[in-house]
Amino acid sequence: MYKNLIAALFALALSSHPVWGQSKPTTTDPLKVGFVYVTPRLPAGWVHQHELGRLALEANLKKQGIQVRTQFVENVSEGSDAERVIRDLAQQGASLIFTPSFGYMEPTLKVAADFPDVKFESITGYKTAPNVSTANARYYEGRFLAGIAAGRVSKTGIAGYVASFPIPEVIQGINAFALGMRSVNPNASVKLIWLDTWFDPAREREAAITLMNQKADVLAFHTASDAVMVAAQEKGKLAIAYHSDMRHVAPQAQLLAITHVWGDYYSRRALDVIRGSWQSTQTWGGVREGMIKVEAFGPRLPKRVQTEILRLQRAMAKGSLQAFTGPIFDNQDGVVLAQGQVMSDEQIAKMRFLVKGVVGSLP
Repeated sequence: MYKNLIAALFALALSSHPVWGQSKPTTTDPLKVGFVYVTPRLPAGWVHQHELGRLALEANLKKQGIQVRTQFVENVSEGSDAERVIRDLAQQGASLIFTPSFGYMEPTLKVAADFPDVKFESITGYKTAPNVSTANARYYEGRFLAGIAAGRVSKTGIAGYVASFPIPEVIQGINAFALGMRSVNPNASVKLIWLDTWFDPAREREAAITLMNQKADVLAFHTASDAVMVAAQEKGKLAIAYHSDMRHVAPQAQLLAITHVWGDYYSRRALDVIRGSWQSTQTWGGVREGMIKVEAFGPRLPKRVQTEILRLQRAMAKGSLQAFTGPIFDNQDGVVLAQGQVMSDEQIAKMRFLVKGVVGSLP
C-alpha cells in the first residue's frame, strides 16, 4: 500500500512540475497552431529556419504524447494580405498563431483584438497585447563574431553589406559586424547598400556584385534569399551565410553561418497554451539561450580563426563578451558610448545610427 501511495505522489509531482516535457495536455483535442511566412519556403534562409521551428514543435509535442496539428501559409506579403491570412487561421480554429516578420506586427495586433481567446506570437515585433507576445533573437551577437572572422581573412579590408530595411534589428547587425571587423582590423570598412525589401533575389544579387566591384572581398546581408551567397561563389569571394547554413549553394564562398534556432521557443510556447499558463511576454534571446549560433565554417576560414570564434562564442554565452562595448563612435565621428561602458538593451533596441567604419547612411 505504501509503495502504491509513494508512486502516486511521485506521479503527481511529475505532472505538476514546470520543467519542459513533464506536463501533459489539459485537453484531448489536438492543438492547432498556425504559421505565416513572408516568402516561399526555401532550402535556406529566414523562412526555412521558422519552418524548421514548426517541424520541431510538432516533433517535440508528439514525443510527449500531445496531439498537435500545424498549418502554414507561405509567401504572404506584409500589410492587408497578412491580416487576411492571420484572420483566416484564427477563424479556422488555430489556438496559437506565429507571425514571423516585422511587417506582420500591426496586422497581428488588429486580428488579435477580434480573437481574444487565440494566442499570437509576433516574431520580431515589439508591441504586445493581452493575447500577443513578442519574441526576437539577438542577431547582432552572431554578426559581431562574423565580423571578427571577416576581419581576419579579408585581404582588401573592405566588406560589403546588403541590407533590407533601416529598422533597429537590421542596424544592430550592420554595426555589430563593423565593430567585430574593426576590432581585429582598425582600418576595415563596411560598404552598405539598402534595398528596402526582405526578398528580391535579383536586386540582392545586383547589390552584391556592385559591392564586389567596389573591392569588397567579404559580403554580409540581411535579406531572405541566398542570392548574395551565390554571387560570392561565382566571383570567388567570401560571404557570411545568414539565417541558416548555405554551403549547398556556396561551398567555397561560405565563411561561416549565423543560424537562428526557433524550435525550442516555439515548443515551449505551444506547451504553455496547452497547460493554460501562456502569458503575454517579451523574449529576446541570443547565444546564451541557444537562439543564435555561429557554425557551419567553410573551407577558407583558417582553423585558428574557427577556434578563436568558437572561444569567443562561449565567452558571449557566459556574458563576458558584449558586442556593444565602448568606446563606440558613429560614422560622423560622434561619441555614442564612452570607454568601458556597455550599451543597455534599451539603447540597442532603439539603435538609430551607424558606427564608424560603415560607409553609408540611414535613409
